[in-house]
Amino acid sequence: MPKDAPRRWDRRMQQRLAHGEAAALGELYDRFASLVHGLAHRVLGDVAAADRVTREVFTHIWENPEGYDPKQGPLRSWIATLTHQQAVRRLRQTEAAALARGGAGTTEDLERKVARASAAARADYIVSAMPAPLRAALELAYFQRRDYRQTAADLGVTEDEARRRLRLGLQLLSTAHDSAHDSAAFGDTPGAPGYGAQDHGRPL
Repeated sequence: MPKDAPRRWDRRMQQRLAHGEAAALGELYDRFASLVHGLAHRVLGDVAAADRVTREVFTHIWENPEGYDPKQGPLRSWIATLTHQQAVRRLRQTEAAALARGGAGTTEDLERKVARASAAARADYIVSAMPAPLRAALELAYFQRRDYRQTAADLGVTEDEARRRLRLGLQLLSTAHDSAHDSAAFGDTPGAPGYGAQDHGRPL
């Protein structure tokens, strides 16, 4: 696939949505619904709430396709940003309502919960958007408990290359926790470091 093919697809999709092409929305949903639902669920921890956020995000995209500017980054990043914003908004509303009803906790507890959820969602996104070699190395090392020698053998690469991939993957993941307290960490402003910065221009 040509290097700029994903960006061409993004621009064409934005144009189709702007022209009110319903088939374009269906295609977009098929491509990104799992990403949206997964990120929303990571923030909210509730399937029904994630379902609602997913509907809200795609409704917003359908009604506001001009909100995406292909010059600012990948469509995938923009959609992830919308999802994070909506999920955090719903989390704040839900938790604030619970506090107002006399539930346990404080405003500070709410902010800590939002920060943890944001960091977890960002980490999930970073892993999903990594180049496949880095993602494979991390999955072997941290989900299957392989050491770097076993990881190298499983991937068919040298031990030095396995170390390099793990180091790069961990450097990317560290940004999830270093900047989760900052709204810009999720690309809330165009061109901000965050989802887009880790996307590598790769399609879903």
